[in-house]
Amino acid sequence: MPSYTLLLLLVAFERLMELNIARRNAAWSFARGGAEHGGGHYPVMVLLHTGLLAGCLAEVHYGGRPFIPALGVPMLVLVLAAQVLRWWCVAALGPRWNTRVIVVPGLPLVDRGPYRLMRHPNYLAVVVEGAALPLVHGAWITALCFTLANARLLTVRLRCENAALGLAAT
Repeated sequence: MPSYTLLLLLVAFERLMELNIARRNAAWSFARGGAEHGGGHYPVMVLLHTGLLAGCLAEVHYGGRPFIPALGVPMLVLVLAAQVLRWWCVAALGPRWNTRVIVVPGLPLVDRGPYRLMRHPNYLAVVVEGAALPLVHGAWITALCFTLANARLLTVRLRCENAALGLAAT
């Protein structure tokens, strides 16, 4: 199995782990009166992120994209850094972390871990990974398409999440 395919399988496995954690955390949040916001964009997000992995695999395989070490190695470092940041976010939010926007009323905003530095560090991880993962093996079309589609989705997602957090704070 080529190493890039293995990398994509590892990222897919990581996504499945995230979904399992999110499911458990959603139950925790709902048990404490949490409410989901913006559920309508969630299937689009799942489709987009699944498309990222499929696009990487297809473009490299069918497009004959070569591995270029001068590009691939720094992009792999960025992918790994994005994973570290993502899991730092998961740890900092604890049971409040989710792939969905679920807010438990009355809980203060988290201000530890990467949330000391920025309001939405997980989305930084998503943006970096979405651009870098395809470029590890030269899949520039996938990187471009994902980045453009993700920018639109993140606009919707951030508005939704900021509004939900604003409602919970009042």
